Amino acid sequence: MLKRFNLKAWLLLLPALSLLIAFTHWPTIKSFWRSVTWARSDAAPAKFVGLENYEILLEDPVFWKVLENNFWYALGTVPTSIALAIMMALWVNSKIRFTGLLRLAFFTPTILPMITVANIWLFFYSPNIGLFNQLLAMIGVTGPNWLGDPDIALSSLMIMTVWKEAGFFMIFYLAALQTLSPELFEAAKVEGASAWRMFRKITFPLLMPTTLFVLINALLNAFKLVDHLFILTKGGPNNASNLLLYYIYETAFSFLDSYYAATLTVIMLLILAITALVQMLLIDRKIHYR
Repeated sequence: MLKRFNLKAWLLLLPALSLLIAFTHWPTIKSFWRSVTWARSDAAPAKFVGLENYEILLEDPVFWKVLENNFWYALGTVPTSIALAIMMALWVNSKIRFTGLLRLAFFTPTILPMITVANIWLFFYSPNIGLFNQLLAMIGVTGPNWLGDPDIALSSLMIMTVWKEAGFFMIFYLAALQTLSPELFEAAKVEGASAWRMFRKITFPLLMPTTLFVLINALLNAFKLVDHLFILTKGGPNNASNLLLYYIYETAFSFLDSYYAATLTVIMLLILAITALVQMLLIDRKIHYR
């Protein structure tokens, strides 16, 4: 009876498991293998080269530039998106008028396709006819070349990312806020606790499971940006806005070097795995699970 039950369970899991193996596990294994092999072309037989691709990677200045960009990009977008998401969730969870409209306004950027968002912000950032520079011109300020200046191109991408992602993360925080017991806050008010103290001592600690989930997803998103870069900057100028996944895309499909692209992919997977593991080990200890 137990064996029959296990068989039924595995049969029910088979469709999802097949997709997981075909599109996640097998590509990952293949990437690891290609990272230690090399051939003149995909049609030629590959030979085992060990860690040679990784030695090339360590001497690649573009890789280190891209990695630095990704670090600053994650540092600029992840905390900002989470902080804004919490503030928006608290706002739309309060007893104010037009709550439904506010929720819709905050969530609308999330449902827009990535290419659409990129084209909208391309109009905003255009040097001569862009909305931002037109507004600056009205007060007598000459606007910068938002996407063409190496000093601010990456920051411009960060602003667009925060605009798009904060509303998405707000939904998770809003759902979590609505599960909190109102008796906790009523008791705190009776004790004379201020709004800030209630948030710091009650609300935020109880939101930590959601924060961990959002933090991991936000970091993953920080390494997955391709569409926006393809439309807005193509990694330029001079790799000032290039990020790791876009560099992998360029290496594989523009430079046609799938073996080096696989090496870069392995490094990205290792970075994400280590980051997620550290988050789980450090933050999980501070989480109160209900």
